[in-house]
Amino acid sequence: MSEKLGANSTISRYRITCKIGSGGMGEVYLAHDMRLNRRVALKVLPAEVVNNRNRLQRFEQEAQAASALNHPNIITIHEIAVEGDTHFIATEFIEGETLRRRLQTSRVSLDETLNITIQIAAALDAAHRSGIVHRDIKPENIMVREDGLVKVLDFGLAKSTENKPADVDTEAATRAQVTTQAGMILGTAAYMSPEQARGKTVDARSDIWSSGVVLYEMLTGHLPFLGETVSDTIAAILKSEPPVLDEHIPGELQRIVRKTLQKHADERYQTVKDLQIDLKNLKNDLEFALALERTARTSTNAQTKTGVEATRNTAHRVSSFEYASGEIKKHKVGLAVGLAILLLSGIGFRYWFNSGRHSPIESIAVMPFVNENGNADTDYLSDGMTELLISSLSQIPQLNVKASSTVFRYKGKNLDPRQVGTELRVQAVLTGRVVQHGDQLTLGLELVDATTENVIWTEQYNRKQADLVLLQSDIARDVAKKLKAKLSGVDESRVTRRYTDNAEAYEFYLKGRFFGGGKITEEELKKSIHYYQQAIEKDPNYALAYVGMARSYLTLGHVWGFLPPRETFPNGKAALMKALEIDETLGDAHTALADYYFSYEWNWLEAEQEFKRALALNPNDASAHGGYGGYFQAMERFDEAIAERKRCRELDPLSPTATANVGYPYYFAHQYDEAIGYYRKALDLDPAYSWSYLWIGQAQLGKGMYNEAISDINKAISLSEGNVRMKATLGYAYAAAGNRAEAQKIIRELKEQSKQKYVSPYFVAVIYSGLGDKDQAFAWLEQAYQERHPYLTLLKVEPVFDNLRSDPRFAELLRKVGLPL
Repeated sequence: MSEKLGANSTISRYRITCKIGSGGMGEVYLAHDMRLNRRVALKVLPAEVVNNRNRLQRFEQEAQAASALNHPNIITIHEIAVEGDTHFIATEFIEGETLRRRLQTSRVSLDETLNITIQIAAALDAAHRSGIVHRDIKPENIMVREDGLVKVLDFGLAKSTENKPADVDTEAATRAQVTTQAGMILGTAAYMSPEQARGKTVDARSDIWSSGVVLYEMLTGHLPFLGETVSDTIAAILKSEPPVLDEHIPGELQRIVRKTLQKHADERYQTVKDLQIDLKNLKNDLEFALALERTARTSTNAQTKTGVEATRNTAHRVSSFEYASGEIKKHKVGLAVGLAILLLSGIGFRYWFNSGRHSPIESIAVMPFVNENGNADTDYLSDGMTELLISSLSQIPQLNVKASSTVFRYKGKNLDPRQVGTELRVQAVLTGRVVQHGDQLTLGLELVDATTENVIWTEQYNRKQADLVLLQSDIARDVAKKLKAKLSGVDESRVTRRYTDNAEAYEFYLKGRFFGGGKITEEELKKSIHYYQQAIEKDPNYALAYVGMARSYLTLGHVWGFLPPRETFPNGKAALMKALEIDETLGDAHTALADYYFSYEWNWLEAEQEFKRALALNPNDASAHGGYGGYFQAMERFDEAIAERKRCRELDPLSPTATANVGYPYYFAHQYDEAIGYYRKALDLDPAYSWSYLWIGQAQLGKGMYNEAISDINKAISLSEGNVRMKATLGYAYAAAGNRAEAQKIIRELKEQSKQKYVSPYFVAVIYSGLGDKDQAFAWLEQAYQERHPYLTLLKVEPVFDNLRSDPRFAELLRKVGLPL
């Protein structure tokens, strides 16, 4: 058909002027619409491939996807039609050039780069709001008109987020465009997101990655990820970090680029609208700084010391802007800058720059509020208010909030904000002091810039204790505002939401959190359940109290081995269902429900869905990342497990558990040295952390270091005051070392102990496995199965059962637990 489409040939009512392009999905012609007397572009699918169902389906998919959109930054579709055996789309004709051509012929200025990227984001926002993901954002698919208007083209790879992708054909070797069957990839290699490159399901965040690649290329003139072959390029996307941007590029823009190119989608911008807002704010800030600099040149008045500092700061920002725009000018900025700013704004520039900072704070540590009364019986109040504020601020999408288990390691210590900022890698530190006088409560807050130690904001709240619920909401809103957080209406409602208006219920809830979140013992957990129940009695619709009670129930029956799982997990689920009935948007409830499905029901599909739901609601939930890592390691997806556990550690960097847990996927992958490395890092945080000694011992057993393993496991037992799990591991260690007498002695001790308190049959099975007594091992594992012990989730990967795997009974047990053979 392409031979027939020479100059003056016609298709329907269109007369061909000339061919203007071609690609894998067809040829593009400039044509004249004879009915409406206008120029159009015709994209034609050659006749020889019309009968190829896959390619035709992609052609029609492009047309349908693009025609559903109506936006000034998206190419307009006039008509989709067939004439004879020729399928074509008629679109507006855009006078201009592709961004690829622009990049090949000239350096794109910073101002133009921001304008183009903002318009790309606007187009994608319209597409995403219509449920369409482009999946092939690249300079070739971006047209820039002569008047600067940007048009996004070629929705040939677009898909509705509500539909499954269609199968399509394989393109040229230089472009990684291949079928979208399970495990395959679709898109142009250099601009593909990691999840797209892996052949996984993609969403709007994949387009955000591709936009980030285009932005990086405009700023630098080269791609952030590139190899000699498609495979090399994909490997770079998955494993490498992009080269650092030039120091002359404004720091805020460098941050934006980094955020778009986070390899984990949850760590990127979650919506392209957020990216667009940050780009617009940056553009406005740079234009404002440039205007100030220009204004200041006309002033000849003397400056104060503060003005001198302002001059330097402004000059740096302006020179960065003009350098990247190709407008470098060698000039000296007079001392008049400071006075100009004073005249224009009525405030000192230093205050404006530090306290009234334009860019939002992206990371914060909320330090444990100090209980000024010194009465340990009221620690539940100061600690609880701290934890709830952390939980509230974690709802802010673009804010990294350090987990409570990390910040509470600073409790009772003298705080140096700069040191805390360095240790936790946060920009700001929030401290608070709580004083009680009868029914009167005074809370003083101070927000400090961790780099400069300048005080950004202080506030004192004086309320009656009966107003404690409202106070908590006010604090969350005020702190979010001072952080310059950009909150949607939904986000703000989550941050400031009051889950109860009953002050008594709120206090009982704080007590429940206090006893349920400290040292994990059976007594403390039962006490927490008691307080949660009292909170619910005061307010039956207190969803958070149900979640807290559920967590305590799950922990009682979990791997610590306090009570049989069948006695506690169903109670936990009932509480979670009630919580979600009241409020389906509670991220903590979804995290706990994911744990329930994973650890007790072994409902793998529901577990993963709940983990995803929890992280969508709160990407800062360290426990959700840690739990999701546990799911991945059970599935033998160790790379993903390590990534989730590392994310958990990033959010909770001073938690020895979060650090040690990174080692667990390595242990299950039989990479024992790597595992031991993380276990020892946990001991650096807490030399008395018993679980690290236990896990070091387990890894040493895998390496055949029996004496060292027994020594470290004994340390764990001593530090934990005789934990059953650790005692069983010692029995296994003796068995593996050939000391059958000591192993059998521990079995007898555990059986005797079970007459007084619960001892999971799983732990007895572990020792029998070490002894090679398969009949006894399977008998006790069957009992553990009947109790639905959470450790059975690890059957597929647990090295202590390696000697049982060849037995048909092991395959049957895996089948019953629902794990793949």
